[in-house]
Amino acid sequence: MTLITRTRYQYGSLKPKMRSSGEMMWEFRYYETDAKGGRQRRTATVGSLADYPTESAVRKSSDVQALLLRINVEAAKPGTPPPTFGEVLARYEKEEMPERYSTSSSYRSMLKTHIRPRWAATPLAAMKTLAIEDWLKGLALAPKTKSHLRSLMHTIFQCARRWELIEKNPVELVRVRGGSKRLKTPRVLTPEEFCLLPPLLKEPYRTQVWIAGCLGLRVSEIMPLKWSDLDFDNRTLLVQRSMVHGKGADVKTEYARDHVPLDPALIEILLAHRKRYHRTEEDWLFANPTTDRPYHQDPIQQKHIRKAARKCGLGDGIGWHTFRHSYRSWLDDTGAPTTVQKELMRHASIQTTMNVYGKAMTDTKRQAHSKVVELILKPTKPAVAEGKAKLQRALEA
Repeated sequence: MTLITRTRYQYGSLKPKMRSSGEMMWEFRYYETDAKGGRQRRTATVGSLADYPTESAVRKSSDVQALLLRINVEAAKPGTPPPTFGEVLARYEKEEMPERYSTSSSYRSMLKTHIRPRWAATPLAAMKTLAIEDWLKGLALAPKTKSHLRSLMHTIFQCARRWELIEKNPVELVRVRGGSKRLKTPRVLTPEEFCLLPPLLKEPYRTQVWIAGCLGLRVSEIMPLKWSDLDFDNRTLLVQRSMVHGKGADVKTEYARDHVPLDPALIEILLAHRKRYHRTEEDWLFANPTTDRPYHQDPIQQKHIRKAARKCGLGDGIGWHTFRHSYRSWLDDTGAPTTVQKELMRHASIQTTMNVYGKAMTDTKRQAHSKVVELILKPTKPAVAEGKAKLQRALEA
């Protein structure tokens, strides 16, 4: 007769323990099965008494919930409490959350604001396709935001499948009407409108805006630029890092990492900026003098760019991404081929030279880039006259 043993469900034990620093912490004790099938005692610190005054409070924490879910994967199902979606969320946050700061920050915001309040207490087995679809339908959010929520829910359920908690992903058949459509059309500036902004900005914000307009870079790619990223001899700039709210990371996608061409007129602006701040090769282009770290982009947008935009009559809502949308529109105006536009925007799913950094820029890419620079740095005489008149009226207002 074969004896079948069942793994017992563990609740673990909690005990306050003082650290060498004098701080009282909660220690969670449990058992784990080793490679030989034996049971080994394990401990994990799961929070301080200051954060969780009672054992009941610390048991509700995401750290304890994630541990319980992991150590009870092989527990016998009959008579054991079914996992809630909140326990799955806790384990996802602890083990699967993306490392990229901007992505994890966005995910945590969606979990905190929308997903956890509605679904945390729901048993995992009770999460059904139509219920999730009706919930998304009832949210007063843009279709694109709903689509992001659906994608995150799908990812979390895929983790639950891998952990063998469910057999099917209930989000696979969930539909979001409108898909990733925007509720509002992104604001696009004309070259003449864009040229009104830089004269109203002080340095280094003026140079930052010239780069945004002439290259269409994401602001998260502009702030962490180093002088070593610029090759003035070959007239190229290498985009190879990202930074959001002072947190450094890799570029957004593999297609974002690439060389982009530099027009001589833009090089003059960059060299003037370098001379002004006396920077070395390994220095940041835009180091905050207070911290010697790159600037945070949000205060510049709120306190300088939008203020300048209102002053020159462009209205509200002008921001860093306005320049990226405008750049794409200006590429259209130059007649640049679609494939070249996608390469210059660095977000295309086409064959590119993303990982061959030494390869020279193609003539077509250089011509398309230079035409955009010419639109905004070398406008026609009537446009210059009109722009100066608008600027003068704005300054006199």
